[in-house]
Amino acid sequence: MTKVEDPILAAWERTGANNRDRSAIFDSQGKVTRTFLEIEERARQFADELGTIVPGQVLAIQIGNHPDWPSLFLACLRKRVVVLPLEQTISDEQRQNAFRLCQVAGFATLSFRAKNASPSRTQGSRVIVKVTSPGTLGFARDEGLGLLKLTSGTTAAPRAVRFRSEQLLADCENICETMGITDRDLSFGVIPISHSYGFSNLLTPLIVRGVSLALSNDRIPRAIIDGLATTRATVFPGMPVFYQSFCELKEPPPLPNLRLCISAGAPLPVETAQAFREQCRREIHSFYGASECGGICYDRKAQPIPGFVGEAMCGVALEPVDPEVSSSLIRVRSRAVADGYFPVPDEDKLGHGIFVPDDLLEKTARGYRIVGRSSDLINVAGKKVHPAEVEAEILRCEGVREAIVFGRESERRNQEVAACVVAKGLTEGELLAHCRARLSSWQVPRRIYFVEAIPVTERGKTSRRELARRYPVDRLA
Repeated sequence: MTKVEDPILAAWERTGANNRDRSAIFDSQGKVTRTFLEIEERARQFADELGTIVPGQVLAIQIGNHPDWPSLFLACLRKRVVVLPLEQTISDEQRQNAFRLCQVAGFATLSFRAKNASPSRTQGSRVIVKVTSPGTLGFARDEGLGLLKLTSGTTAAPRAVRFRSEQLLADCENICETMGITDRDLSFGVIPISHSYGFSNLLTPLIVRGVSLALSNDRIPRAIIDGLATTRATVFPGMPVFYQSFCELKEPPPLPNLRLCISAGAPLPVETAQAFREQCRREIHSFYGASECGGICYDRKAQPIPGFVGEAMCGVALEPVDPEVSSSLIRVRSRAVADGYFPVPDEDKLGHGIFVPDDLLEKTARGYRIVGRSSDLINVAGKKVHPAEVEAEILRCEGVREAIVFGRESERRNQEVAACVVAKGLTEGELLAHCRARLSSWQVPRRIYFVEAIPVTERGKTSRRELARRYPVDRLA
């Protein structure tokens, strides 16, 4: 390898030299799919396949958790081609919108050998690179720009977050130092590499620090926990929905090698953490981050407190926007903070090494607790209702397993409170009576909808805005 200036490529030189013949990537059955040397060889092949895509142009990558992800990313860094990760579950329309927004010049996708193969799997597939607009200079003229992350922010309109290698490297270092992840670990990767969580907890630790991976695209709970056991993974970056599903499995396999369980993407219910500890004899550590800045907080001691996310990560400084109130927006200062948004900058929110998330955080003696989002506040006839407060009370009612509260438009009250609840042995009237006895009148939901499961996205998140559209208020309300 030749000497390079890009810090991630420089780190890869060290990783490759120290781990040349060591196994880098396994499949979910424990079979080696790439050594570190093979990653390098594939990276050189991809550099040739990028062809007419020139420095500063954008390559969209939609390949799931394929073992060629590290090679393709390294090839792009070497050719100074900007990477745009895309999740497999996005629609064709969403993909085309992303292509237009980011002026994509090339597209890396999967070609399946078998007919009718499922795009949710990568087994039996190979990565192909298509040049979509050769010779067209993309918008990405910034010096050192290496990655774009798609995010919707507080609106439905997509926008991109701009990252340089220095920022991606800083996030990787913050995560590994805070969580104690080393090259002796094996991470089980079922969260999407295309998402910020997977990119920073799976891809960059492998490249920068030689942390091997077992990759899977099968999100069925039994397949995940069997994969954890079979591969002898030591680190599992997961989401609350996975851990809850594990607790519902009959006779799960023992996991003697698993030393670190991480949960991110959504708040970890205390009941889930307790049930997993009783069944699997493992603690779950909550991890809080954002696409714009990577890791923010981490619960080092795995404390079962609602909404608790622990203390600031190594390399991260936090300060309240409004120190006079108990819960406030925060400013995140870190070398991992992105340069800004595209196409419309928002320097009050992101820029100059500072990011202000939409979450409201309460600082306690033990660390930080998320109490909700500033955009989630419900305006009921001029009174502000915080969904998290109502959800906490609903969850105290016997028989309730999950709950999400949202605001929907109401002609009489501006907005009104509604809720979706997963419960057994309860009626709407009984649950409303429980709420009326414990909440102020304007906080009590006008309607409660009992559902089999609260829908989540591929990232494990719920959308209050989507629920408000799905359950509109009656016209006479």
